[in-house]
Amino acid sequence: MAVVFALCSAATYGIGDFCGGMAARRVSATTVLLWSHMLGLALLVAAAPFVGGSADGHDLAVGALGGLGGAAGVGLLYKGLSVGPMSVVAPITALLAAAVPVVAGVIQGDRPGGGVVVGMVAALAAIVLVSAEGGGNLRPSDLHGVSFALGAGLGFGLFFVALSYTSEGSGIWPLVASRTASVTVVGGLAVVGLVSRSAPAAGARAFTAVAGALDAAANVLYLLAVREGLLSVVSVLAALYPVGTVVLARIVLKERFATLQRVGMVIALPAAVLMAT
Repeated sequence: MAVVFALCSAATYGIGDFCGGMAARRVSATTVLLWSHMLGLALLVAAAPFVGGSADGHDLAVGALGGLGGAAGVGLLYKGLSVGPMSVVAPITALLAAAVPVVAGVIQGDRPGGGVVVGMVAALAAIVLVSAEGGGNLRPSDLHGVSFALGAGLGFGLFFVALSYTSEGSGIWPLVASRTASVTVVGGLAVVGLVSRSAPAAGARAFTAVAGALDAAANVLYLLAVREGLLSVVSVLAALYPVGTVVLARIVLKERFATLQRVGMVIALPAAVLMAT
């Protein structure tokens, strides 16, 4: 089930990030981050009692710490998606988001089998190939967007690692703590005027709402996955989310697939199968 949860989280992250990027093209990235996380917090608080479990101070602290990294990651990603091609920014973010937990997992003692390692390498290669732009050129055309992508990937990686340290009996309360921390920080910045606190404009509200709901759902799916599987494997599977973002960018924004992008998408499926064995 860990593989199923991880792949579902990847699909959900990919669609949510596309919606967040679309909203950030209409209003500031910080506005999207604040309002989408407020919605996500409300949904998590409503769902937590039904999921059950109880969290101690350690679980809540780890969740809050991860939430700060995740909030930074989402904010930087939305900013990157708003200034650079989605088909470049999202995959670069995902590559680093996968690399950080893989290293952490190995340090923690993860020892995946040979087939799983091959699948992990193939998946990382797929993420790189999906980042190829027109003509198969792997060099991103927008260095400004790439700088945001690198920061976002580091933030996501820290978030993924933090969740692996929560106890199974804590339910989704660590995610509630995570969202509370991110909303508190971003909301505090809004209060003092360092970021916008205005509600999204009409054209961005639907995208913001969907981004917030899907991001919360994806976090729950990832938490379920990492509690059942190896951090190093689950994080790589979850990091395949750019496939969804890139496909939607092609359908909605008419961004073209390069040959290497198509190759990366083809590689992603057998890579996931190998990691499921």
